[in-house]
Amino acid sequence: MSIFGKIKTAIFGEHGPLGGQFSGRKPTPPQTTAAESRPASPPPPPQAPASPAATATPAAAAPAQPVDVDVEQVLTGIAQSKGNPNLNWRTSIVDLMKLLDLDSSLDNRKELATELGYSGAKDGSAEMNIWLHKAVMRELEKSGGRVPASLKD
Repeated sequence: MSIFGKIKTAIFGEHGPLGGQFSGRKPTPPQTTAAESRPASPPPPPQAPASPAATATPAAAAPAQPVDVDVEQVLTGIAQSKGNPNLNWRTSIVDLMKLLDLDSSLDNRKELATELGYSGAKDGSAEMNIWLHKAVMRELEKSGGRVPASLKD
């Protein structure tokens, strides 16, 4: 998996924003009322099969709408679950990767820079690291995340 893919999975969960669990969140069971807990009436009898054209549903052909994932909220939640470690993940790609339990070595940052199209020297400079952080936030937004301007600019 790509370095950016690992970052995205750590934030959005295994299946991404279109159907997976988000990191640090557990599904909540649906609430049932007393009326819903009673046995249901028997199902209606089956009807004659419809023609194939009649069984196609337009909704099946339409692409799923992206879910609006609050990236900042998810990252804040991860930091809180870890006891708010002293990491500056809002501006530092190294600290962001550490927060997500990813290897933040120069080799991995070089690989991430290549994935995201960085054209400068891949030497771990402040310029490269700042660019990487902003590029990751922009890519997370493209992938269905809601990222405040302060994390992208």
